[in-house]
Amino acid sequence: MTSTAPVFGTDIPTGISPVLLTPFAADGSLDEAGFVRVVDHVLSLGVGSVMFPGFASEVLTLSDEERDVLVRLLLERTAARSDVTPIVSIAEHATYHAVRRATALAEAGVGTFNVLPPHQLGPSAPAVVAHVEAVLAAVAPAAVILQYAPLQTGTTLPVAEITALAARHQNLAAVKVESQPPGRTIAALGEGTPPLPAFVGYGGVQMPDALRRGAIGVQPGCSFTELYLAVWRLWHDGHREDASRLHTRMLPYLSYWMQDVQLIVAAEKLIAVRRGLVDDEHCRAPARTLDRAERVMVDDFCSEFSAMLPVVDR
Repeated sequence: MTSTAPVFGTDIPTGISPVLLTPFAADGSLDEAGFVRVVDHVLSLGVGSVMFPGFASEVLTLSDEERDVLVRLLLERTAARSDVTPIVSIAEHATYHAVRRATALAEAGVGTFNVLPPHQLGPSAPAVVAHVEAVLAAVAPAAVILQYAPLQTGTTLPVAEITALAARHQNLAAVKVESQPPGRTIAALGEGTPPLPAFVGYGGVQMPDALRRGAIGVQPGCSFTELYLAVWRLWHDGHREDASRLHTRMLPYLSYWMQDVQLIVAAEKLIAVRRGLVDDEHCRAPARTLDRAERVMVDDFCSEFSAMLPVVDR
């Protein structure tokens, strides 16, 4: 179930919005055909949007040229799909580069962006706000989702500061909340002036609470999108207890994998291999290598949810 709901200043799709993984060959080179296969599979599930690149995409290991190639492939695969919104992330640390990339993508037709605030070397709060404002102004009127991930980045922004940004820039359409716990932040954003809708990230570990507090969507990884879609549909069809039960079954795995970004990336890669989505589980170094017990956990996960996560025909 996906929909498009009116948002302050613009529209943005709601529902499950997977962050696409980046497939690599065993030697670490980019697997473009594998990326197209991942895109096509996720789109076939009926999602209303996808996001790339993010932490789940191993964005920090990609060159500018590689990101350009994969964004181009994503835009080509979604060009004829009026029911799907590609969300392109601006993750550059330097405001100069962030504005240049965002402007080029907007000129190429990208209509929805994710902005990861700068976090390396601990920039000041005013510098972070100025960076986000520069990107918002550069791409206006394109919609922007602000990624708020204080645990991963160390960058904190008070809700009042975020809503003040939205008051000055109506294309700030939503916030991806990855604070822990996210629920209070999601509720506070919705009660602000202007009210800001929120997606919950962080693997959807707190998905039921986030939905109770008004989250308009979830941005998890993409190798088991079907499970998140099932929870979302059960919840919004009025079967909240069933949705919570399914999420509770997922939770032992999610809570373990989300202890570390590289751990969830490695687990998602292996799940994608087990499902036939990608050919190799390679993650570019420095990366987390799954130990034997963690590999068994992935196989247990695939076995437990095999009816909902079939091997993909190729």
